[in-house]
Amino acid sequence: MTTPARSLSTLLHGIIDYAGLFPPAALDMGRAVESFNRARMGEQAWMLGRFVCPASKLRAFSQAGAPMMPGTFATSGYREMADAGEPWRVSVLVDGSLDEALDTIDQFNAHHEREENGLARADTLEMKVTSAGQIDPAVEKIPEDVFPFFEIPLGADCRGFVAALAGEPVGAKIRTGGLTPDAFPQLQHVAEFIHACAVADVRFKATAGLHHPVRGTFNLTYEPNCARGVMLGFLNLFLAAAMVRAERVPISRTMEILENQDASKFKFADEFVSFGGSIVETAKVARARESFALSFGSCSFDEPVADLRTLGLL
Repeated sequence: MTTPARSLSTLLHGIIDYAGLFPPAALDMGRAVESFNRARMGEQAWMLGRFVCPASKLRAFSQAGAPMMPGTFATSGYREMADAGEPWRVSVLVDGSLDEALDTIDQFNAHHEREENGLARADTLEMKVTSAGQIDPAVEKIPEDVFPFFEIPLGADCRGFVAALAGEPVGAKIRTGGLTPDAFPQLQHVAEFIHACAVADVRFKATAGLHHPVRGTFNLTYEPNCARGVMLGFLNLFLAAAMVRAERVPISRTMEILENQDASKFKFADEFVSFGGSIVETAKVARARESFALSFGSCSFDEPVADLRTLGLL
């Protein structure tokens, strides 16, 4: 077992929002909750972020997760277990109306702020928008204690969407893959998105197609004889974002990082991480992760961890 370089652990700290309910894993609620809890108790728990749950399934998540959440044992004779770990954090995906999602979040948070019900907090929200004009009305409704990400379409010029987010306590979300090859965006559009967010000082998260650390050709689902496609690596994406944020590298350099399929070109040391001649200090990586490139959703936690081990990085 390799001890990760400090720059790598900084880059990956809390980076994976677990989305086991979603394809291609598409687990049932019980199995997804068990997988999340197992990851929380595992050796690489430092890489884990939130549980991603559709608003329509939040009550089912509450019922399935309560026996495993911190605090649940307080009324069962095991008082010492009540403080075992931080409250579970949840990111709620709007899959109906925003008003309904916000009501469900309010009920969930009120229920799970009490120790006897299991401690959890839905503190982020993810909402797809198709026009920049949808953003301001939604922001007005969302309470200050819930941080929203607005999933914006890639392919056209994204700057209008990003501009609509600038100056607000909100983030952008990009979809970086899917179940078919045509679901993956052009890398040029991903690079343009990163630069637009950096210029506008807008935080972002990504989702889909990021199971593997380094860009390459992989199976797109877990089904036999499934389609294969070129998937963007999460090291590519988040190192590129750190370089853009900290060092203002040009878009041509961003493209080189995103396109790279050679893991050996990523050099992780305690004090810095480098790609070719571009270097970013670990302290700047930390600032980029805290205030710019926040996380990515993945239906698997084990697969990214296993790949990092195979590369000798963990």
